[in-house]
Amino acid sequence: MDYRSSMESSETLRNKCAACYRQFNKMEHLVEHMKISYHSGHEPTCGVCKKHCRSFESLREHLIGPLPKQECKNIFSLRGCRFCMTILESPNARRIHQERCQFSSVNSGLTTRMAALGLRDKAMIDYTSSRSPRVVALSCKMVGGGSDGSLDLCARVCITDESDNVVFHTYVKPSMAVTSYRYETTGIRPENLRDAMPLKQVQRKIQEFLCNGEPMWKIRPRGGKARILVGHGLDHDLDCLQLEYPSSMIRDTAKYPPLMKTSKLSNSLKYLTQAYLGYDVHFGIQDPYEDCVATMRLYMRMRYQKHKIEAYPLAADAQNRSNQVAWRQSEVERMSPDDMLSISRSDYYCWCLDSLA
Repeated sequence: MDYRSSMESSETLRNKCAACYRQFNKMEHLVEHMKISYHSGHEPTCGVCKKHCRSFESLREHLIGPLPKQECKNIFSLRGCRFCMTILESPNARRIHQERCQFSSVNSGLTTRMAALGLRDKAMIDYTSSRSPRVVALSCKMVGGGSDGSLDLCARVCITDESDNVVFHTYVKPSMAVTSYRYETTGIRPENLRDAMPLKQVQRKIQEFLCNGEPMWKIRPRGGKARILVGHGLDHDLDCLQLEYPSSMIRDTAKYPPLMKTSKLSNSLKYLTQAYLGYDVHFGIQDPYEDCVATMRLYMRMRYQKHKIEAYPLAADAQNRSNQVAWRQSEVERMSPDDMLSISRSDYYCWCLDSLA
């Protein structure tokens, strides 16, 4: 290799992103990439080559996809957990870890659990108790309204805590006539809704429970008493319940960037549960308790990831706006790729931050 080729190769290597390993011909192109990529320690990262990926789905493709990085694939096939995507010290350590990492289905004993619960129309949590849950999961099941039965009406709602205990569970009497009970998937019959709790009363109970004594305008993600709400497609559930809740207190597995799929296919709860928890849901009649448990387990898996603790972990933080997001071109171009990565911050709220609240 002649001197000129050697210099060009060295320059290209210098312009290689320290996170996703993309290479650029010029330093200014790398700087522009870093401005819009928002690489950070909160991104899913390959345990072999340390490449940052935008989502666990893209990490999965990197390790076991149709065109994986061969070295990483070989190591992952021997020592990698297919649920949490971590690399273990040995094949035996991987076997032991994966047995613990894989959750069992909640279908077993579910009917008995619900029968024992009954349909008591009250929240079974003492709001003043120190053991009152900070995080709860909510799921609804809908029946159909309107002339063709296509209008979603909330007919059943369930709330659980972090330990899979039922906090609130009731059938809901819709505010308009039901034209399709969708029994094949909901299991709901007309007699279930005949004496059910009216929608307005359900709204009030859930609102009071979530706010936990705080006015809506005063709710904040840290240091307050209001509860974090977990679910899948919560916008739709809250809309059907005609409830409002601050977005800063919502953790939606359908919208969380690390859980998003790289293709246009839906990241359904059925897929996420199978891929990241290791069991199947949504066979036959769908129970809201099962959905609550699945979304809470996904949330807890994301929440307890070990990431570097930073004083200002978000690109939107005021401190980062003045010092980092501006990315003064002349200064940044003199940095190494590693230095650029060290000042880059995430553009989404990582759920691991809830563990610090």
